[in-house]
Amino acid sequence: MKRIFAAIVLIIAIAALITAAFTVQSVVREEKRMRSDLQYRSTLVAESLRESVEPNFINKSNAYLQNVVERFATGERFAGLAIYDNKAATVAASAAIPLENEKVNQVVSDVMDADQANGDFVTVAGSKMYAFVVPLHQEKSVVGALMVVQNASYIDTRLKDIWQTNIFRMFTQSALLAVALLLIMRWIIVEPVASLVESLRTSRTSNSPENKPVPSHPFLKPLATEVSNLRNSLWEARTRANQEARLRLERDESPWTSDRLQAFVEDALKGRSIFLVSNREPYIHTKKNGSLSYFFPASGMATALEPIMQACRGTWVAFGGGDADREVVDKNDRIQVPPDDPKYTLRRIWLTPEEEEGYYYGFSNEGLWPLCHIAHTRPIFRKEDWEEYKKVNGKFAEALLAEIKDKHRPVILVQDYHFALLPRMIKKARPDATIGLFWHIPWPNAESFSICPYRKELLDGILGADLLGFHTQYHCNNFIDTVSHELESLIDWEQFAVVKGGHSTLIKPFPISIALSGAVEPVDHETNGNMKEALEILKDMPFVVVGVDRLDYTKGILERLGAIDEFLEKYPAYRNKVVFVQISAPSRSKIPRYKEFEGEVEEEVNRINKKYQTKGYRPILFLKRHHSHKEINALYRRANVCLVTSLHDGMNLVAKEYIASREDEQGVLVLSQFAGASRELKDALIVNPYNIEQVADSIKEALEMLHSEQTRRMRKMRAIVENYNVYRWSAELLRTLINLV
Repeated sequence: MKRIFAAIVLIIAIAALITAAFTVQSVVREEKRMRSDLQYRSTLVAESLRESVEPNFINKSNAYLQNVVERFATGERFAGLAIYDNKAATVAASAAIPLENEKVNQVVSDVMDADQANGDFVTVAGSKMYAFVVPLHQEKSVVGALMVVQNASYIDTRLKDIWQTNIFRMFTQSALLAVALLLIMRWIIVEPVASLVESLRTSRTSNSPENKPVPSHPFLKPLATEVSNLRNSLWEARTRANQEARLRLERDESPWTSDRLQAFVEDALKGRSIFLVSNREPYIHTKKNGSLSYFFPASGMATALEPIMQACRGTWVAFGGGDADREVVDKNDRIQVPPDDPKYTLRRIWLTPEEEEGYYYGFSNEGLWPLCHIAHTRPIFRKEDWEEYKKVNGKFAEALLAEIKDKHRPVILVQDYHFALLPRMIKKARPDATIGLFWHIPWPNAESFSICPYRKELLDGILGADLLGFHTQYHCNNFIDTVSHELESLIDWEQFAVVKGGHSTLIKPFPISIALSGAVEPVDHETNGNMKEALEILKDMPFVVVGVDRLDYTKGILERLGAIDEFLEKYPAYRNKVVFVQISAPSRSKIPRYKEFEGEVEEEVNRINKKYQTKGYRPILFLKRHHSHKEINALYRRANVCLVTSLHDGMNLVAKEYIASREDEQGVLVLSQFAGASRELKDALIVNPYNIEQVADSIKEALEMLHSEQTRRMRKMRAIVENYNVYRWSAELLRTLINLV
């Protein structure tokens, strides 16, 4: 549409230029004609009057001459007459004559001096007039002058009318032309192309072949033919892909793909509906400059769960936090997503500011988050936050129960620490529902968890699930140990399950992953300014080290900066040769500790830069804003080293994203031993993030590692990520959950 409007604006501009050119010509011609006509009429009048005045001019009294002037100065366009003696002094004049006008006096003098009639345009009291003067003779001598003054303002009025008429005609013609153009383009291009696009979209998203013929049009017949051929080829390719996916499924072959996951889901669910619950929504709608847009949040959880929902075509229930989220949902607060290729339903839940403050910022992120991460930030538990947490869990339960009201044996996937109470609430109301809860963050040891005042209620809520998943076996062990300390229950060590009140909850690790093939994307023209600037700075830099994290105290950013300082201090040869780029999107800035942490990071970056910077060189680039996956992948591919130094992390997908981006099989990953990813990616350089010297030495080791060694390590890690990708993770989680009942 922008191009169509641009075309319309161009047409209007061209029409305006043409109109302006023709109007200028018309105005010039008309002004010349009217001036000539006025001069001609003035000459006739002046010559006629001279015949009456000139013969007895010398002998007549001033009163007589004044009477002559008054008698003749009654014409429609006459402004007046004036008679002058040979000294250019006024003998007789009409009342409206501009006697004190310097230009008029000059014309009178010039006419008598030259003994030749002449005229000129003058302005009197804001009105345009034409003064024409003829000499008066006595025999052959000039004895005076006669001036005829006529109103000339009608000339400007006429020219103004021409401009207004032509401009109005131009806008009318442009509007009619624009409407005609829009109608023609809609008839010839927009509607036929829209029909072809809809035909392609239906073929791409439908699970069954479309027999409806491709719409055709005389002007787009060749394109329609190609679309028809493409649609048939697309359906044949999908059929072959599904057949291949089912064969792989039957043979349990790898790798797992989205097609194989979809085939698995269709076979495993057998018509059962799947519902996913999370705090964060997969698509956020916003309003910018009055227009609606959307974006996919930078969330490892959302990235991992999106393939499940696209394959299952289920319903995702989440908090609607975008400023335009309410504008795009239907009356039941639902919207089909992805927006440009709908495959499943997003049901949005609305929270009041008080609910969000207490449930999300308060209990979830000031209480459970630091409690589970054991990152030396004191958890804060407030009774009012706990009440909001229970209230919001109840609100989500109510919405979810409404969604599954008419569903037989629904499958429900609850995500993360925001909904510890939800499994029990759903299980009480719908015992036939199969419920899985995946805990994306670590689970602390029993002693650490015991400080939570509401630990028994949380554990009871969690144990309402049929399956509880963690990233690592270590966190599963911690949970089992916690339950044995806090609740009266039976631990089934053989099955690794907890039995409470006759209900069994299986505890099992599912290390989350990413889609290897979908990680590498080209950087597009929408790359934001500071990333473009960073890539330009790094273009000629020998070595680049990168870190990508939310501004969170559990990610070890301060410790990482300390390691950069130690590295540059200990190995000065690398100064002016190494740049460390830290990308950090602001996170949970309403929480005081996060605001303080942001200031601490900025202060440390400034300190280190001041210490080592030289002309044209800063050792640290701190990019504090959200960046797209495409932009970050460009930086991953440029970086010689990626630092993932979490103080405690369930998995940390940044490590896997860096590996996925390195199709060249180069680069070195420095990975915290306290990140869940270290259990799988053993060919990374594993470090203790609290040991600053060890991290600094690992950076040096990574920068000096032979290319052959980098390739050996990266190839093995890429094989792990490719073999156990997000599709396999999804399939194993669903298979385990569905097989429980």
